[in-house]
Amino acid sequence: MKNTIKRISAIVMAIAILFSLTAVVSAATVPNATIDPNKRGSIDLYKYDLTIANTDDAAAAMIDSYVSTGVRDTAFEAVMDDGTVNDLGNGQQSYGYAIKGVEFRYLRVAEIVTYSETEANGVHKDMVLYKFDDTKSGNLLSAIGLTNNDAYPVTAAFAESGYHFFTSDTLIDALSSALVYNSTNVKNALEAYMNAQNAAAMPETDAHGHTSAGNLDLGLYLLVESKVPEMVTATVDPFFVSVPMTTVNGTNASNGGEEWLYSVTVYPKNQTGIPTLEKTLREDKDDTGKNNGSEAIDDGYDHNATGSDGDVIDYQIISKLPAITSDATALTAYTFVDTLSRGIEYNKNDVVIEFFKDKDCTDKIVTWKETDTVKKFAVAYAQLGADMDDATTMTITMTAAGLSEINTAATVYTAAGALDRGYSSCYIRITYKATVNSNADVVYGDDGNPNTVVLTWKRSNMDYYDTLVDDCHFYTYVLDATKEFSDGAGDFSKVNFKVQNTTDGYWVKARLESDGLYYVTDHVENEEDATVFVPNSETGKLLIYGLEDDTYIITEVQTDNGYTLLRDGITMVIYAEEDENRPCGIYGTDVLGLVQNDPRYRTFDGYKDLAHVMLTASATIDNDAVQMEENEGSDNAMVPVTVINTRGPELPKTGDDGVWRYGVYGILLMTAAACLIVLAIRKKKPRSEER
Repeated sequence: MKNTIKRISAIVMAIAILFSLTAVVSAATVPNATIDPNKRGSIDLYKYDLTIANTDDAAAAMIDSYVSTGVRDTAFEAVMDDGTVNDLGNGQQSYGYAIKGVEFRYLRVAEIVTYSETEANGVHKDMVLYKFDDTKSGNLLSAIGLTNNDAYPVTAAFAESGYHFFTSDTLIDALSSALVYNSTNVKNALEAYMNAQNAAAMPETDAHGHTSAGNLDLGLYLLVESKVPEMVTATVDPFFVSVPMTTVNGTNASNGGEEWLYSVTVYPKNQTGIPTLEKTLREDKDDTGKNNGSEAIDDGYDHNATGSDGDVIDYQIISKLPAITSDATALTAYTFVDTLSRGIEYNKNDVVIEFFKDKDCTDKIVTWKETDTVKKFAVAYAQLGADMDDATTMTITMTAAGLSEINTAATVYTAAGALDRGYSSCYIRITYKATVNSNADVVYGDDGNPNTVVLTWKRSNMDYYDTLVDDCHFYTYVLDATKEFSDGAGDFSKVNFKVQNTTDGYWVKARLESDGLYYVTDHVENEEDATVFVPNSETGKLLIYGLEDDTYIITEVQTDNGYTLLRDGITMVIYAEEDENRPCGIYGTDVLGLVQNDPRYRTFDGYKDLAHVMLTASATIDNDAVQMEENEGSDNAMVPVTVINTRGPELPKTGDDGVWRYGVYGILLMTAAACLIVLAIRKKKPRSEER
């Protein structure tokens, strides 16, 4: 073997594969820059509940900025393990955010070697490679999408029969890509690989979340989380650790000035206790520029959407199911309580639930429908009453048959010895439709129409329910037009307008509520089907409620006699844009009453998605900015515009007196013309005729 320990210690190796960590090595003295082959290594691991820690401002700030270096960070540990005692039941306790009872398995999968050869092109290379034994590494490499063909092409002189060499970049990229593409299957495959290789297990983490493995041979190690408490929803992604690894700055004081860490400390991340939850919406019609009409989860769906009164709205709820690994972690409840503002109504009997293997919801497992004969879920509708602003709710409850399939289905995890089962860590997508009312129940302007969903779930070994909340908003706006005549004498009832949405190419159709007050009901393709809008006969006010944010042409098609129509249509543009200064900030406790005000229900206090922001509207009329007005306390709801007709050129008056005068004038003109003709003829007669 050409790769002797002497060669390993001959150069500086800059490699650390720890959560895809890339270490940078600065200049160092020769003794400290080389690996001591006589030393042994160790791995210390601390496991914390980052989900709950993120609800603490101090802990969240540290988590957001924390970078793992492999060096023990006592300041980080002090925040995560703040001395708070947590009662885990059965006399068990943990401290701060530590997670007790987590097991990791570890296995040395490769040697660290130095490749120092002159290749066929004459270029001499010195680099670090990881040496894999073909008889042991096949399943590992295939699990992360690699084959021996991906190995580094070493020279024939360096090559060894039965071994292949890989760069750290190849290993890092392959593991990362594999986990992104299909995390569950990769985890299962690596777990099976560790079982087949009889990988050693670290002791379960203690009350401080700590465990370790010592007296390790130097090399590349694979770590896989093999056992978790029931509250952990998903295991940590498997990761590599190089023992030893280089320090970040090459002069680590806490390591006695050495550039190599033989005792590597790891703070792996995972989430506990809560699945994911997201509610989004879009305008249903695919001819309005809001979507392309596909079923893709990103085709126009967002936390904010605008539309018109009368529109059908598509809603989707996406949730990642927690890990299901045993009867103890099986789900006994998984319920969605969905709430619509009073201005929007459920279409009903159209709920569809789909399960997918991937977060993009493209690899479908199964579809359940509200109308199925065998009910996998039940749907109940209710109105909350005046104290809840007359909102309506839809409760989707998994039936016993549905829970059984979620917990035990053998269609996803088919490999022998798979850690997960049922639809563990898969994605559930719920879709339904609702219609925006064409009346005053709708909120117009920046307040929007909030639509909330609360997820409630329970495991078989839990005495309480967990809840999580998300929401989305629907927005629509109002045209507030005032008709005036320059002399104040015109008849408003003789004025007609039509409104066209030029962004989406449709004409506006609306329902007349009262004199001059309309609510949009539909989009129509042909002008002859469009509503003719007439201002209030007394005030000249024209109010059109329920317009989406688009460009409109308001055309005056008729006015009172004696007045001039507008030469051009009025161009109105309504803009609705996300406002970073208006975060949504929904808290779990805000909607606890929608589930049940009961101590058995546990919410994650302080949880909110700061990525959600609300919309703020603005408008222009003929390219000039206008100040939008409020409506029922909601800002930026109404676009004001004043339309003035001036008098046309004055024509001669008609009537009894005028008519007979026109007749007399006509007779006189005809008589004069006859006389002129006679005189002209007489002048042309010959003199002989005169005699």
